[in-house]
Amino acid sequence: MKFVATTRFLSVSIIAASVLAASAIVNPSAGHAQSLPTGPNQAKPIDPSDPNVLRPVDQENNILSLSGGQRLMQEAKQAVSAQNYSLAVKKYQEARQVYNQLSNFYQELAGSFSGIDNRISDSQRKKALETAQMRDEATYQLALVHRAQNQPELAVPLLVQIIRSQQPTRELGQKAYQQLFELGFVDSPFPRSRAEQPNSTSSR
Repeated sequence: MKFVATTRFLSVSIIAASVLAASAIVNPSAGHAQSLPTGPNQAKPIDPSDPNVLRPVDQENNILSLSGGQRLMQEAKQAVSAQNYSLAVKKYQEARQVYNQLSNFYQELAGSFSGIDNRISDSQRKKALETAQMRDEATYQLALVHRAQNQPELAVPLLVQIIRSQQPTRELGQKAYQQLFELGFVDSPFPRSRAEQPNSTSSR
């Protein structure tokens, strides 16, 4: 009798162990959870609920891309043609934000690879400059829409930002300054005509 009881106990134990093993395979969390390595250099997992986290998708459908910014610019131009200025303002603002974020991200990548891989660093710095130029162009168009709406108080700050970014000697900077001159915000034209330019020989 003891032998039979012992045999039955061993059979039940084997069956129970098999069930537990199968359960651990189907549901690994039922076993001991393996903790991730921790430390100051350990990468933190991405929080999918963070709205700042952008998932890589097809560039054609990605708003945070050159094609996304160009699409917004085109939609803004169409809105201006239809005299839907409120929609044009919205689209130009979105395009400006997209180009600004791209420029900042490219600049950060350029700095990260500086001294490590100068080829990548130079490429990213070039992209940062190109997208900054696109941002300033979107800003200029936005300022023109505000002027068309007779809202100089909204146009002037944007025009000043363009001049600060582009410098007064560049074409877009000069166009922005001309807008300020036409609005009466500044009273001196730039660049000056030859007649208005100081004669260096007369000062000798």
